[in-house]
Amino acid sequence: MAYFKQNLSHFSTFSIANSISMNLVNSTNTIQYIYMRIFLILFIAVISFGLTAQDSRLAHQYYQSGEYEKAASMYLKLFNKTGKNDYYFNRYIESLIAIEEYEEAEKGIKNQIKNRPNDVQLYVTYGNLYEKQFDTENAEKQYKRAIENMEPDVGLISRIGSSFTTLAKYDLAIEVFEKGEKLIDRPNTFSYNLAGLYHRKGDTEKMIEAYLNSVARFRNNINNLINTFQRYLEDEGYVELQKQLYERIQEDDTEDLYNEILAWTFIHRKEYKKAFRQARSVDRRNDENGGRVFEIADIAYNDKAYDVAIQAYQYVTDTKGENSSYYLDAKRGLLNSKKKKITGNYDYTKEDLVSLKSEYNSFLDEFGRNRQTALLMSELADFEALYLNDLDTAIFILQELIGFAGVDKYIVANAKLNLADYLLMQGDVWESTLLYSQVDKDMKEGVLGERARFRNAMLSYYRGDFEWAQEQFDILKTATSKLISNDAIDRSVFIMDNLGLDTTDVPLRMFAISDQLIFQNRFDEAFDKMDSILILFPEHGLEDDILYNKANIFKRQKKYDEAIAAYDTIIVNYPEEIRADNALFELAELYEKVLLKPEKAKDLYEKLFLDFSGSTFAIESRKRFRILRGDDVQ
Repeated sequence: MAYFKQNLSHFSTFSIANSISMNLVNSTNTIQYIYMRIFLILFIAVISFGLTAQDSRLAHQYYQSGEYEKAASMYLKLFNKTGKNDYYFNRYIESLIAIEEYEEAEKGIKNQIKNRPNDVQLYVTYGNLYEKQFDTENAEKQYKRAIENMEPDVGLISRIGSSFTTLAKYDLAIEVFEKGEKLIDRPNTFSYNLAGLYHRKGDTEKMIEAYLNSVARFRNNINNLINTFQRYLEDEGYVELQKQLYERIQEDDTEDLYNEILAWTFIHRKEYKKAFRQARSVDRRNDENGGRVFEIADIAYNDKAYDVAIQAYQYVTDTKGENSSYYLDAKRGLLNSKKKKITGNYDYTKEDLVSLKSEYNSFLDEFGRNRQTALLMSELADFEALYLNDLDTAIFILQELIGFAGVDKYIVANAKLNLADYLLMQGDVWESTLLYSQVDKDMKEGVLGERARFRNAMLSYYRGDFEWAQEQFDILKTATSKLISNDAIDRSVFIMDNLGLDTTDVPLRMFAISDQLIFQNRFDEAFDKMDSILILFPEHGLEDDILYNKANIFKRQKKYDEAIAAYDTIIVNYPEEIRADNALFELAELYEKVLLKPEKAKDLYEKLFLDFSGSTFAIESRKRFRILRGDDVQ
């Protein structure tokens, strides 16, 4: 085989064919003769193709390495061999231009024009040759000649337009595509090409117009178009886009395509109320099932625009009724939105909570307590425990839920975790440990399993088994959930810092008990325990941790002045301790979300990521700082 390859060049394909043919003539078997002829043809074709491919690779290698003289020779050989291959010819001319063999290049182009007078692509190549010689006048003549002689052929028009685009002749490319649409009498065929050219020229208005024309013709491209707008448009561009969409909708308000894009622009700019109105209008006109309005509601909810979410969910439940496939989810979304709105502003009353509880119960009375409503039951249990402080009711609801057959395993696992928390609040450590362990076993690889392991580790911490707890926290440092990972790091560092401070672990044991009391919402007892530490062990290293816990309790009790004073004391007096960055973050969040003092919050976030760059809060603080500064943060 090696010998054959080495000596193949000594034989022409003709001599090989002739040799085989002579043998075939002597054959008396007709079928064998036919098969051998077929084999001969295929054999010659394979050899010819292989040699051409080898030459093409060599020519490309010469071209890429800047050996244009050799490349020109190879490409000319390939062009002559293949008969008509524009790629080889264009590379041949480009190689000649690169070595300034302009006369030879012109000779080649003229010869091709003579052979193929209708190939207008050659005039573009000719014009480029003139331009390389700084002969702008003749270059323009050739370019115009190419455009004037175009025929109504979509492929040809595309090639000419692309050639001008490659040469950065955007105005000429635009002229090609605009004339091309007239020649083939199919408006908007090249609108996508035109949009790209207007973008290159920085003409936002015409770019938007062309893109909208393109999607009107190719309706399946709407998602690509939205991605393009998102990539290209700035604030002013969105204003122009909305203006053009309004104009098109006024011309034909039954065209849902433009309504969908308009709704997207509202969502992108977080104008959720306008997005809801737009979706509602289309839903009513087409008598739809509420799906597009429900999507707006979900988006608004996830972005904490609860007022709009409530309106949108309410529209679905009120107008579509129980027969709608979105009714149940919309009802649940409505209740969750109301809950988030009431509890999120720290300004709710007992009456607000009782009223919302009544709505939850009305919903469950209507649809029953079963596996279909299990998720909403779980949410109601959380509401009872965390806001109405009714642990008994919360526990009853979750125990009922866990007993249902066929409930999603994630809902059950989450319910077990919360049930364990509430039982722990009531002092039932054994049952809590059992439930945490069940979830750990059932959801070993997921986030819920990590949460179960973290809470079991916290139980060990509360009981004073610090070494075992720290081992578990160290393992959880690599948890999938960033929140669990950060909490595990925090707890591990805390135990490490405080376990070896004294010959006794009594202060840490007392502090762990106070932590458990806080978890159980027994705040007065927790304060007493923390004060006892300060009395029995003055100037102990736990002072900043005690202040931090007290500040967090004050915050939950809405005693904001006391909370601010405690956080400030940590920041000023204990800047080197592990609670300094925690205090900064909590204080900044208090100013931002509760006291609505964004400038004060911004300064604190900035201080945190500058002075505590290694903190687990640093990245989030930088993000919130930028948001408050007005940056566009995705």
